Amino acid sequence: MTRFALTIEFDGTPFVGLQRQDNGPSVQQSLEDAAFRVTGEEVRLFSAGRTDTGVHALAMRSHMDIEKDIEPFRLMEALNAQVRPDPIAVTHCEVVPDDWHARFSCTGRSYVYRIANRRAPLTLDRNRLWQVPQDLDHEAMDRAAKALVGLHDFTTFRSVQCQSQSPVKTLDRLDVEREGDEVRIHAAARSFLHHQVRSMVGCLALVGMGRWREEQVAEALEAKDRQALGLNAPPHGLYFVDATYPDDI
Repeated sequence: MTRFALTIEFDGTPFVGLQRQDNGPSVQQSLEDAAFRVTGEEVRLFSAGRTDTGVHALAMRSHMDIEKDIEPFRLMEALNAQVRPDPIAVTHCEVVPDDWHARFSCTGRSYVYRIANRRAPLTLDRNRLWQVPQDLDHEAMDRAAKALVGLHDFTTFRSVQCQSQSPVKTLDRLDVEREGDEVRIHAAARSFLHHQVRSMVGCLALVGMGRWREEQVAEALEAKDRQALGLNAPPHGLYFVDATYPDDI
């Protein structure tokens, strides 16, 4: 049995999420079905994170165990051939030690949320950015974001369906930048609560629109109450960017 680490890129638009579910197609199901067609084996995919319906990934880290004697490059090519026409691509594949785990060995996860700050309808980026037509003050958003960095109880920014045992997390980074008419929010932490990034982005967007004072983000955090949340940003602007590991695999 060989353990293969995969780096996966996908457009989350047609999927119910990364993880296999009963209510629709998932990225996991597509790749597991592709692996079966390649190897004839019932293979299970494990990943560094979970994504909701419509959320995308630039470099999700995953792994699968395979008995068939196959080189990493050939496995990558075969999986990419078999997942078609689903919008999924394995961009890297390598053999890793048996005790390496895509989820449990991961020490950091990074996301970027992309906002199209323009009035004209989206064409090429439809379902890939959240369109906000009102002018956004990204500098005010960035200042407000700093209240969320560090160790906090993120109950306000946690979905009621979150299965994490504790709402306490350490947020390592939350930065807001603008490039042209696109506003990007970068978030990094060891792990995140369900909907945490989208909930933080929604409140920061309210600051950018002038509907919230900058201090209200900190006030919402201190409330430790989901009812204090101003807005949950839609899923299609969110991208899983990177997963880090202590051995740099």
